[in-house]
Amino acid sequence: MVTQINSSTLYDTDFNLWIEETVRQLKSGNFNEIDTDNLIEEVESMGKSEKRELKSRFAVLIMHLLKWKYQPSKQSHSWLTTIREQRLQLSLLLQDSPSLKPLLEQECEQWYHYAKKEAAKETKLSLDTFPHSSPFTIEMVLDSDFLPE
Repeated sequence: MVTQINSSTLYDTDFNLWIEETVRQLKSGNFNEIDTDNLIEEVESMGKSEKRELKSRFAVLIMHLLKWKYQPSKQSHSWLTTIREQRLQLSLLLQDSPSLKPLLEQECEQWYHYAKKEAAKETKLSLDTFPHSSPFTIEMVLDSDFLPE
């Protein structure tokens, strides 16, 4: 059995083995043996990772919707594939973690501004081409049948 001191060292030297050992200790109820500091850090990190993924996928989706709307002559199958993939992955993420939906609603405008800047860079259109506020509701962005005209 790995002691807490060894378990903490294991975290730095063999992360996968540390996970296996931590799971074994949790399942057997050996809570005093668990490397709680690193376990807490990992659980917090998982939550942050989910939020980063939500932001990234939502921003990429908005960017492609903006490109689709404001550069119609360059619409491509590739853009459409990206739009569909981001919607699918967002749907799966929100199914697994529905508590992230309020974050989407809180941060939508901030993420829109990031997506707008990226769309301007990619299209070489002026930032002023795009509306100050998002022209899309969250429902529109997530709607698998919606494409801006």
